Amino acid sequence: MTSIEIRRAEAGDAAAIGAVLQESFVEFKSLYTDGGFAATALGAEQILIRMREGPVWVALRDGVVLGTVAAVAKGESVYIRGMAVLPAARGLGAGSALLREVVSWAFCGGYKRLFLSTTPFLDSAIRLYERFGFRRMAEETQDLSGTPLFGMEKIL
Repeated sequence: MTSIEIRRAEAGDAAAIGAVLQESFVEFKSLYTDGGFAATALGAEQILIRMREGPVWVALRDGVVLGTVAAVAKGESVYIRGMAVLPAARGLGAGSALLREVVSWAFCGGYKRLFLSTTPFLDSAIRLYERFGFRRMAEETQDLSGTPLFGMEKIL
């Protein structure tokens, strides 16, 4: 079995990243509001905008994009967003490899904290974040166009 490769995304990856986001979250679409789903399952143009705001990485196996994650610096912190792994690729280590890459990038950049927002129904993602030392933040629940969210953070 071929191992998972992580690399920085390039503009030519935008459509594949959009497809990963769509396919990864479509099984949960009924739990999102329409606006919340649209803000989660971004298209290629929105991915290109994110690439200008901060690094985006892809997880590949045999040259096929299986997962993605993006980060944006906010002061001494790094906000993790757009993390997704194709349903068929879950359990192969792509999510862990992507998170290791972001944590390493943030640590090497001298950032003090990582944080993210997630929905309460993404159980496997929440378990992954917890395994990496993320803890639920005490602040009140937020929402994304009516879809409930809560924050998690990891102090570096």
